Amino acid sequence: MPHVAMYAGSFDPITNGHADLIRRSLAFVDRLVVAVATSASKQPLFTTEERVALVRAAAENDPRVEVVHFKGLLIEFAKSQKVKMIIRGLRAASDFEYE
Repeated sequence: MPHVAMYAGSFDPITNGHADLIRRSLAFVDRLVVAVATSASKQPLFTTEERVALVRAAAENDPRVEVVHFKGLLIEFAKSQKVKMIIRGLRAASDFEYE
């Protein structure tokens, strides 16, 4: 059975840290779903379509990376994509507390 993971975020904008996490995740998963989230409470700098395109470019069009847009609860979307892992980037101690 293939190892499928999801990396979700707003990616507004995508950073070198995001791109690094995508690349490093591919070392232990067969497929990575990068889920670009929409939040009604945020005013994004880029449109959803622009963010999806920027993430695709950062992933260098690797066929193992699928970039998709989603709304709603992450866990529900993860179930619909049949992922077994969720990838998270943690920058500071406060990120550990939040997660």
